[in-house]
Amino acid sequence: MNQIRDIVNIGGIFESIIDWLTENGDWFFDFIALLVEGLLDGVTWVFSFPPALIIIAIFTVLAWKVATKGVALFTLIGFLLILYMGYWQQTMDTLSLVIAAVVFGLLVGIPIGIWASKSDKAWNVIRPILDFMQTLPAFVYLIPAVLLFKLGPIPGVIATLIFSLPPAVRLTNLGIRQVPTEIKEAARAFGATSSQMLVKAELPVALPTIMAGVNQTIMLALSMVVISGMIGAGGLGNVVLKGITQLKIDIGFEGGVAIVILAIFLDRVTQALSDRSGRQS
Repeated sequence: MNQIRDIVNIGGIFESIIDWLTENGDWFFDFIALLVEGLLDGVTWVFSFPPALIIIAIFTVLAWKVATKGVALFTLIGFLLILYMGYWQQTMDTLSLVIAAVVFGLLVGIPIGIWASKSDKAWNVIRPILDFMQTLPAFVYLIPAVLLFKLGPIPGVIATLIFSLPPAVRLTNLGIRQVPTEIKEAARAFGATSSQMLVKAELPVALPTIMAGVNQTIMLALSMVVISGMIGAGGLGNVVLKGITQLKIDIGFEGGVAIVILAIFLDRVTQALSDRSGRQS
């Protein structure tokens, strides 16, 4: 077994790939880090500049208009509780990390999903990659992220992006493939080009399914951002990590409660947006 392992050293191959990327791709990873840092700083400023009560009011109104009065009441009480516990800035940092990761994830995942829906060969290649990404333990994503981007929030965003990418690809592909044939034939009858059919027929019909993918991407991103606290990503992940390493049950529990409140808010709002897009289509 040891001889076979020496011949086929999977871990060694992966390490060699990371070493090669580190030595030859510094310019590329520096560029990616610059983009991520710019978006992350911008989002963080948006949530940090206004007073907390104004942000809470905006979130409450958003939940009321998009979802229900019950969700709005939960949002108001929940975020006031976070403010009372003293974890407001950490919560906004976590929300900023999630938004930055999801934005980049959707910019990558939705085009790949569209490509996969148009080509069975591409989907047959992409699907096992997505299966691998979804079954790989979340902690493993931290290793290459740290080696390529060092410590801090940027590798946290990158690891979160990769971890949360599969649902966006899968559900975009599924939504477009499930567009009824009659709609496609009607678009062709009116002389629509492939791009016009995609933009004006397929994407609007597939929007509820794509929005479900956005919802799942956000939920996975939130879970990974917490794990990314181990590599200095900041936010509520650091709070939970502090509770674990210092055996402080109160801090760990309060950080967990803040994460739950944020997760429920994001889940209910994105689900409501998905339901609304389904009714409109």
